[in-house]
Amino acid sequence: MHRSIRFIAKRSSFAKRSIITRRLNHTQQKQNDYDVIVIGGGHAGTEACSAAARVGARTLLITQNTDTIGEMSCNPSFGGVGKGVLVREIDALDGVCGRISDLSGIQFKVLNRSKGPAVYGPRAQIDRKLYKKHLQEYLKDYPNLTISAGSVADLILSNGETENEHNTIKEKGAISTVQGIRLENGQTIYAPNIVITTGTFLGGEIHLGLKFWPAGRLGEDPSNGLSRSLRQAGFKLGRLKTGTPPRLDGRTINYEGLEIQRGDDPPMPFSYLHKTVPYADQQILCHQTRTNPQVHQYVEENFDKSIHIRETVNGPRYCPSLESKIRRFKQKESHTMWLEPEGLDDHIVYPNGISNTMPEDIQLNFLRMIKGLENVDMTMPGYGVEYDHIDPRELRSTLETKRISGLFLAGQINGTTGYEEAAAQGIMAGINAALNSLGREPFILDRSDAYIGVLIDDLVTKGVEEPYRVFTSRSEYRLLLRSDNADLRLTQKGYEVGVVHNERWQQHEKNVKALDEALIALEELRMSPKAWAKEGIVTGSVKSNDNGVLRSGMDMLTRPDVSREKLLDVIPSLKHLDGSLRERLVIEGRYKPFLKRQEAEVAALKRDENLKLDINLEYSAMNQLSHEVRHKLATVRPETLGAAKRIEGMTPAAMVVLLRYARRMGHGSSISPPTQSQEKVELMSETA
Repeated sequence: MHRSIRFIAKRSSFAKRSIITRRLNHTQQKQNDYDVIVIGGGHAGTEACSAAARVGARTLLITQNTDTIGEMSCNPSFGGVGKGVLVREIDALDGVCGRISDLSGIQFKVLNRSKGPAVYGPRAQIDRKLYKKHLQEYLKDYPNLTISAGSVADLILSNGETENEHNTIKEKGAISTVQGIRLENGQTIYAPNIVITTGTFLGGEIHLGLKFWPAGRLGEDPSNGLSRSLRQAGFKLGRLKTGTPPRLDGRTINYEGLEIQRGDDPPMPFSYLHKTVPYADQQILCHQTRTNPQVHQYVEENFDKSIHIRETVNGPRYCPSLESKIRRFKQKESHTMWLEPEGLDDHIVYPNGISNTMPEDIQLNFLRMIKGLENVDMTMPGYGVEYDHIDPRELRSTLETKRISGLFLAGQINGTTGYEEAAAQGIMAGINAALNSLGREPFILDRSDAYIGVLIDDLVTKGVEEPYRVFTSRSEYRLLLRSDNADLRLTQKGYEVGVVHNERWQQHEKNVKALDEALIALEELRMSPKAWAKEGIVTGSVKSNDNGVLRSGMDMLTRPDVSREKLLDVIPSLKHLDGSLRERLVIEGRYKPFLKRQEAEVAALKRDENLKLDINLEYSAMNQLSHEVRHKLATVRPETLGAAKRIEGMTPAAMVVLLRYARRMGHGSSISPPTQSQEKVELMSETA
């Protein structure tokens, strides 16, 4: 464990002075205190610091108040459609949030069960107190990790101490490199890699009715200085908004007649290390109620009493405020509300679906117009938060900024929304910051590897106009990127870069061996359809055209008229297979033909997809491209041909030019862009 930096925590912003850009002379140079510093203790920050520490970097997590590490600022839940896959992918990389959710989850439910495994959405209702408690305990004595309270005032930057260092910075397309941080008490801490995870604190401003004041979360100061610093460093910042609903006193809710939502029995844990969860037999009930025309009319009549609903700043499209729902969907007479308890021993209820920023009295009035809430008491009003974010096109696929070498960004600072999206970016930024400090190759997941890859690729190629959240529909490879197989896709990759510990790796190897043996057993057992029917696994009659051709167990799994559970029981070696592994085996068998087809598509796509593009390429000199395309390429500066293709507005003709350039670069040729005359010669030779 490294030397811990201790000083009095201040309730103030992360940064209140401008960035210091300076060149240290050799007498000023100091040995690095850490390899990686992570700023911010939210979901992105906790994943980033623990990942960096696991890889082997000496890591410091610095946050304004260590008591708020693991705070669930908004909804008391993890997972959902798309988001649940992210949590399982983070866990497959030995991340934190999945295992802590299992320890503190009080209701578990897989969404979209009726729609098939490709879109399953594991979700857990979380006890807020338990989550924070377990996470803080887990990180307390984490190897290679120091946790300190304090406020960051400046980033210390350098243009390079020597000509070689300066050239290295230039080759990366950066203008400077990070060297450390300066705290508000004047203390400097040196590290060559910094991860900023400020959440909604970056220039944060809370809105409640017509009132507004600077804050990143209710009762906590924003980091206005850091916003100014990043602007001065040349970053392009935008403005986004989000909101949270009021909190209700559950003792004043009448649940009689409300629809009940129960958890799954047995619950499915997030973590591949867990077979069950501590509160499997104590799962709480959630209840559903709805708004009504009276509520809608009342809120609409009071639109002028809220400054947050202005259209100049975009909020989350897929988790809109009640005001936005009423304005956008005028034809709807009601909107769903889920009443979700915040803990096993807590009477506070979270009304999911009605985030709003109306004045307190108006909030209480419309709440009491809703079935079950006629006598409800409000313990905290809902409010909105407006905050700054970086244009994520400023980032590489590693989440390192292109502008400043060694500076990584993760979470809502990149324009995303949600705990899961923040945690996914956090783990990737932490891994890559650590690898960078150790002089190792970066760790990049592409769109066919994981939803994490989809998330990052969308951010760095398209940017954001509104808070970004993950959906299964964002992926071209949903059958491959399922919630059940995240470990098969990612754990070995994570082990190879050193972010996966031996305990998980050993468990993973056991699971892989069991699955492989089960698949072999299914392939080797072959019988005619009539013989299979005699075993009682065919639910319908055997078709006349089933002419005795032998079918393997895997073949039978693809048939809709087969009882898959009975099929597994026919094979002695599969009878005692673990329940979760049985389900995964059935999914693999059921989708086998489709999986093979999609794997072939991925292989074909990757032939050109991963061709590298020089980040310093002078697109302005590529006269074959239109001015608009050149401008977009210069803005994003894609690292691969695939990333270039996904930039909005890219034309097939432009892709041909880039493809030829990338192939020439891949063969070790000059990195100069092709001239028009070269293009003509190449085109003539190809058509000859």
